[in-house]
Amino acid sequence: MSRRRSAAGAGVFAGLVIAAAAVGSVAVGSAGRTYSALQLPAWAPPAWLFGPVWSVLYTMIAVSGWLLWRNAGGIAPARLALGFYAGQLVLNAAWTPLFFGARRYGLALIEILLLVVVLIVTVVLFARRHRIAAGLLLPYLGWTIFAACLNAAIWMLNR
Repeated sequence: MSRRRSAAGAGVFAGLVIAAAAVGSVAVGSAGRTYSALQLPAWAPPAWLFGPVWSVLYTMIAVSGWLLWRNAGGIAPARLALGFYAGQLVLNAAWTPLFFGARRYGLALIEILLLVVVLIVTVVLFARRHRIAAGLLLPYLGWTIFAACLNAAIWMLNR
């Protein structure tokens, strides 16, 4: 793969991840205030922590997708893995408007549990082609599982 094509691919993956992040942030203007106003479990992280964590995770998600695509030599050889990758990005983008915008905590919990399942499949499919690409998704998977637990606790505390 040429250096130019590889760089263009990196830009595409960065753009996809930025778009997913932007959907969530545009749909919800004051997530920090909403979060702070909720009844939270004692183990809930402070609102300020989410921005730095997601910045690192989104970078890892973009690099992971790019590594897999580059290693496969394009989309066609890794169509299934990249399809699940795209699916998890869509689910990731959909959670924030459900949770913070619509304040549908139960529905958001179902959605994030689906995200966890799709993300697990994505990691497994990535691991078959590129272990580093799969490994870069593991912190995201861990954080998403934690977020699902937090979502469940918030739903129970705020019914």
